[in-house]
Amino acid sequence: MSTPSLLDDALLERIRSRAADYDRDNAFFTEDLDELVAVGYLRALVPTRLGGLGLSLEQVVAEQVQLGSAAPATALAVNMHLVWTGVAKVLLDRGDDSLEFLLREAGAGEIFGFGVSEGGNDLVLFGSRTDAAPQADGGYRFTGTKIFTSLSPAWTRLGTMGLDTTSDDAPRIVYGFIDRDDPDVSWKDDWDTLGMRASQSQTTVLSGAYSRPDRIIRRLEPGPNPDPLVFAIFANFEVLLAAVYTGIGRRALELAVDAAHRRTSMKNDGRSLAQDPDIRWRIADAAIAQDGIGPQLVALARDVDEKADHGAQWFPKLVGLKIRATENARHVVDQAIRVSGGSSYFAGSELGRLYRDVLAGIFHPSDAESAHSTVANAWLGPIA
Repeated sequence: MSTPSLLDDALLERIRSRAADYDRDNAFFTEDLDELVAVGYLRALVPTRLGGLGLSLEQVVAEQVQLGSAAPATALAVNMHLVWTGVAKVLLDRGDDSLEFLLREAGAGEIFGFGVSEGGNDLVLFGSRTDAAPQADGGYRFTGTKIFTSLSPAWTRLGTMGLDTTSDDAPRIVYGFIDRDDPDVSWKDDWDTLGMRASQSQTTVLSGAYSRPDRIIRRLEPGPNPDPLVFAIFANFEVLLAAVYTGIGRRALELAVDAAHRRTSMKNDGRSLAQDPDIRWRIADAAIAQDGIGPQLVALARDVDEKADHGAQWFPKLVGLKIRATENARHVVDQAIRVSGGSSYFAGSELGRLYRDVLAGIFHPSDAESAHSTVANAWLGPIA
């Protein structure tokens, strides 16, 4: 018997009804977040013994598809908190309790931001432009600029990373968590983007922000690393991201179908465009694409939950899912726009907003170039 969704129809409709205003006003999704917190959404992946709902990644993926269909920017921002709770859960499921504190704090209501991305850092997890300076007490101070920090107005804990270049075993990539009230953390009110506007993924400036010793979770050699933390971040980030974009595709297909039934053609005696062979082909093409991504998403999420052994193929599978899901969503939205006609070109149109939101999929890690390199290396070996 399936678990009832946390997102009932009434809640989803309220969230959908606010999305256009958030987008128009370039405003944070405060009311959405309040309602999601109230139903325990941010505690979904936290074990029940730590104050959470104890859901699996597969179950949360299904929820994120629904949320992404209602309000993509809300879903994308919430994703960043869910990624960290998912990372902690993956580690705990595999016997590593180094992030149990995160699950406990999330269960108590803390909200986690994902402060990893940096301008010009195409190494992503394998390098950093942020300085991580070791302190005498075993903590670290982070100095650098993080971009695309979703949930900027709301996070209370920030997971971040930087490069330690001074310790005896340097260089080391250092992962730690800092508190929002740290005086050496600031934000730039610079999120004025084409799409995903409600996420308010502002630039975060770390000016010696402090992570105390019990919040330093890893010190890893730069470059590809077999540490379970790296796998856990990749797995949760890519799978949950794919869920949001799959939700966008789902909604775009629904809107295309509605438009085909609503619009009529003078060339065909006033019959609806649902009777037009060309329009029918476009909707069928979108539906075939949309149907193909769902089973892949569910299967890979389940494999993470069940600790499947994909060995060296794990990373190709994860980046491949991200690329397919985001590109698939762009294709479905594009077909929906073509079916719906000129009305979708207006800024207030829901399809017009989805068209802008779905474009963000290009920029999330792993990008197309990195993903293809990962897959090529898995099948052909590295370039000599």
